[in-house]
Amino acid sequence: MKSIITRKYGIPAAVCLLVILGITYYFFFSNINAQEKTVYLYIDDDDNVDSVFAKVKPFATDAGMTGFSTLVRHSSYDEHIRTGRYAIEPGDGAFTVFRRIKNGLQTPLNLTIPSVRTLDRLAGAVGSKLMLDSAALYQALTNEQVCKKLGYDTTTVACMFIPNTYDMYWNISQEKFLERMKKESEKFWNDERLDKAEAMHFSPEQVITLASIVDEETANDAEKPMVAGMYINRLNADMPLQADPTIKFALKDFSLKRIYNNMLSVNSPYNTYRNIGLPPGPIRIPTIAGIDAVLDHVHHTYLYMCAKEDFSGTHNFARTYPEHLVNAAKYAAALNQRGIK
Repeated sequence: MKSIITRKYGIPAAVCLLVILGITYYFFFSNINAQEKTVYLYIDDDDNVDSVFAKVKPFATDAGMTGFSTLVRHSSYDEHIRTGRYAIEPGDGAFTVFRRIKNGLQTPLNLTIPSVRTLDRLAGAVGSKLMLDSAALYQALTNEQVCKKLGYDTTTVACMFIPNTYDMYWNISQEKFLERMKKESEKFWNDERLDKAEAMHFSPEQVITLASIVDEETANDAEKPMVAGMYINRLNADMPLQADPTIKFALKDFSLKRIYNNMLSVNSPYNTYRNIGLPPGPIRIPTIAGIDAVLDHVHHTYLYMCAKEDFSGTHNFARTYPEHLVNAAKYAAALNQRGIK
């Protein structure tokens, strides 16, 4: 009798259980990601439940979307939506995705600080990768009080940014981001680099300022230590640097192909034709190669340089002004021949 009852009720119950488990798996644990690659869900601080749904729907399967929305609707998620960048990998189910975004288990990204000329470009580049407002970041970088708190001023704060790649969360706050950049700068300036700078009687900010000029003068990393050595010779001789890139920076015109005499009178502390010594701060965020080129500059006796007439991106160096004039005439003739104004 017992076996008959077991068969009568047990089998249907088992079937029902299997159906329930199947439905549960189908909606909550089967693959929610309809694409065959990892996609990223970005949740902003102004998102609500409906906007989160709208962001999930484009990559979600129908079953996964149903399961995800069911979990969200029957939870307190709407009361505490966590911002962040969340990876949705192939094979992830609705329950996994829901748990991830509910608990704020986001995936860090690789942020590369670019070697750019101006702070507004830096802010724009960072703002395009992080949940930071680029205008607010630029405002902070041009605010004396903010810069002072970081140990800089508005002319030197660019020195804090070392063009490298860093792991960080997409929703990092502006304050935390700036603190992180300061720590990374301090890490970059290890004992070896600090000792080299001290031997030159340079501060890290002065090294970076000179490196920014070197980077503007040549993209050839192999030549950068030679260029740096030439400028250091000028500094030691109390000669003006006469670096054309500083004129472009002073005029805020980076499209200039040639620097003419009438441009050399621009009234700016960045005009290294009128002012002896380094400008008050960098004219771009220099590359690491540029920074190390200054620290490891070539010791030579050259005082002048001029771009080569073959437009190779390298330079002819000279010890005397008459030698330099010969090189300059060759380059000017090459510019005229190509119609470069």
